[in-house]
Amino acid sequence: MKEREKIIVSGLVVLMLISWLGFPFHVSPRFAGSLWGGVLGVSGALLMLVPLAYMAVKRIKPMKQYVTKYVTMRTLLSWHIYAGVAGPILVVIHSGHKYESPLGIALIALTLIVVLSGFVGRYLMQQFSTEIREKKTMLQQLNTTYESVKSELASSPAQAAAIRPYAGFFSRLAASLFLHDDSQPTASTMTSPTTLLRLAEAITDVEYAISTHEHFKRWFSKWLKLHIVISIVLYVLMSLHVWAAIYFGLRWFE
Repeated sequence: MKEREKIIVSGLVVLMLISWLGFPFHVSPRFAGSLWGGVLGVSGALLMLVPLAYMAVKRIKPMKQYVTKYVTMRTLLSWHIYAGVAGPILVVIHSGHKYESPLGIALIALTLIVVLSGFVGRYLMQQFSTEIREKKTMLQQLNTTYESVKSELASSPAQAAAIRPYAGFFSRLAASLFLHDDSQPTASTMTSPTTLLRLAEAITDVEYAISTHEHFKRWFSKWLKLHIVISIVLYVLMSLHVWAAIYFGLRWFE
């Protein structure tokens, strides 16, 4: 998610939460059935179908091949994100803050959960991917420097002998107390035993960070699957709500 896009979507999510939290100050039992309430409800429902269309295009290969001839998946993802937040805002306003029926309460609750889980999941997944990519680049640079320093130390028997006693785990922890460390690095100190040990520690830290980020990324990939399941349940309840509105609200036309 680009920085500008993230700021806009974050603002929309905050607006949705503010709209939902307005029920202690404003309740309009008849607004949902009014003209403007109906317009907002229908508009919000149509916008909430855009993420469903995106999921279908993403997972149905023939449809994806056809649609991507005209629209890129990145553009479709942007539509998915904006419509997935703007639609719920209109739906919350459409409710008039009248949370009485179990179906209406379940719809509002699932709408908030779907939006928040999708927003947080996408943001964190991208953050983890960026962190992993940057740390892998850093790890490659550290490994290159480590191998260079190691080769130069191997050509000096005295320095190689100085670092050999610190090959163990606990001895490496105490290495900084016994090995000389100049405050002003020079060409000689850059290839010192202390430099090699510090590089080894840095490589270990970066490898551990990559492993941790990959673990969280795998966990959040499961969270996004849960987000899809909750979205499907939301669409089922929304269909029931639309049917109920038509059956109980429009049958007087007969």
